[in-house]
Amino acid sequence: MSWYLGAAFNAGIAVAYLFVCLAILRPLARSKQLRSNPLGAATAAIFFTCAVHHGGHAVHMLLPSFGVSDPAGLAMREAWTWPLTVWDAVGLVVAIYYFTLRRTYGPLMQGAALFEDLRRREQQALELNDSVLQGLVVAKLALDLGDSARAGAALSSSIASASDIITDLLGHEHFTVELLRSSPAVIDLGEEPGRP
Repeated sequence: MSWYLGAAFNAGIAVAYLFVCLAILRPLARSKQLRSNPLGAATAAIFFTCAVHHGGHAVHMLLPSFGVSDPAGLAMREAWTWPLTVWDAVGLVVAIYYFTLRRTYGPLMQGAALFEDLRRREQQALELNDSVLQGLVVAKLALDLGDSARAGAALSSSIASASDIITDLLGHEHFTVELLRSSPAVIDLGEEPGRP
């Protein structure tokens, strides 16, 4: 008789997973990231296939109750043991727990933020590289021309620009973690041209 609970738990899991799939797909579709965000789309597809799988179990077990001759459903009823039923109960609890986490982590889970848009990250990295690199080139040229004031200003501007972009990337919140490097920065000064 454990198949009654097995069918109910599998139906519950199917519905929960379908809602998880929709909760992932809707923001991706709204932000037009279904194609550009394969991780998000694949995660939604995993939940969809799991919903179909568990829903199939429930349907097969319930069909004979409605007078539909389904040998697979009858076999599943016989084979559905208490260990399977317990695991289905655990699966349903985990699916419900997922929704409580979505409410708790609201801003993090809104939109497609769960699957960060990689293009935006790449753009920010390019801006950081571009602004710092341009400032360093100007500073080097100014030093080569003997204009230390302009070199200093270019370096200060590069540092400020890099700081602004990194602050935008990390956010303005106060972080409780210590943002220190794991090892010292290594700057290879190399051999200057024309020197032995």
